[in-house]
Amino acid sequence: MVVPKKRFGQHFLKSKGVVEKIADALEITPEDTVVEIGPGTGVLTEELLKREPKKLITLELDRELIPFLEEKFKGYPQFEVINADASKVDFCKFGKNLKLVGNLPYNVGSLIVLNTVLSKDCVDRAVYMLQKEVAERLTLRHRKPSWLGIFLNTFFDTEYLMSVPPRFFDPPPKVVSAVIRMTPKGDAPDYDLSDYKRFLEKLFSDRRKMLRKKLPQEVLEKANVDSTKRVEELNLEDFKRLYEAWKSLI
Repeated sequence: MVVPKKRFGQHFLKSKGVVEKIADALEITPEDTVVEIGPGTGVLTEELLKREPKKLITLELDRELIPFLEEKFKGYPQFEVINADASKVDFCKFGKNLKLVGNLPYNVGSLIVLNTVLSKDCVDRAVYMLQKEVAERLTLRHRKPSWLGIFLNTFFDTEYLMSVPPRFFDPPPKVVSAVIRMTPKGDAPDYDLSDYKRFLEKLFSDRRKMLRKKLPQEVLEKANVDSTKRVEELNLEDFKRLYEAWKSLI
């Protein structure tokens, strides 16, 4: 019997209906390489294998689960399990046009999303389960944006697919979860990712300050953004114009 471990933030998904919807959202074809993050007991893994991808690579941080997963799926030649931290691994080493999927641990979910954006050139799409509030911020549904939500939506189209109540997990978490889908934008700007990330982090460092306290007036004028606004009052296009104006004037 596999016992969930708190230190890994493990809440194993047990709803067959939710598992099927996640697999549906990934739209797997026989030519696909799928990377599953945190397979746990293999409930989603089993459904993914039914869709017959060319390759299914699972990344599991809990070493004790590796033998269990290898035994459970030993009859599938396209299955591979790797002991790895998905918040740090280089996704691109697994190929191009990857389809990423996973019930992400709450404590590192945002870091895995960030790593996905940094690997955008080799990602076809990603379908992730996260804490509902995080999912709302990442899909820009929340009234207060986060720097990561702006960073993500600059390069990916995001969709909030569904909410998932605690009873569908073992053990049940204390919060509601949600599934999102991320698809790279065909017309995404060619920004330096590290530079743009630092710019957004700095802007979001003190939400209460007006923009005139954060950026030179000439940047605000060039971007045509009201200097009395605060970051939570801006939309995605405002952030892009501010970054481009800032880059052109430094």
